[in-house]
Amino acid sequence: MQVNLVCGFILFNLIFITSVYAGRDFYKILGVSKSASLHEVKKAYRRLAKELHPDKNQDDPNASQKFQDLGAAYEVLADEEKRKKYDRCGEDCLQKDGMMDGGMDPFASFLETLDSILVVESKNMRHQGELT
Repeated sequence: MQVNLVCGFILFNLIFITSVYAGRDFYKILGVSKSASLHEVKKAYRRLAKELHPDKNQDDPNASQKFQDLGAAYEVLADEEKRKKYDRCGEDCLQKDGMMDGGMDPFASFLETLDSILVVESKNMRHQGELT
């Protein structure tokens, strides 16, 4: 009986330690395969950024963390050098080498896209106003 208890305790600790120190699975966070193109990574990020934004998920106490994880996943998988290193040795290697910007603004890419859409729409509206 005690042997089973000890084995169970050791197994639990190994699973816990592995999950804590293995880092996040950025491919899983973005919902893309390891062979995903940059275009697929960007597309997944934009879709999930809208879906997981903390303002849209105020009832979820983990919304902010999910959104930060999404930003970290995009930061790594959208950068060829970081992605290669992540694929070789995981998130921990990137952090040790100072390749991850912990303060990355997860809105940056999303806001750039939104801004470009709004500029185009504004120009279209002005152009239509000139025609009428």
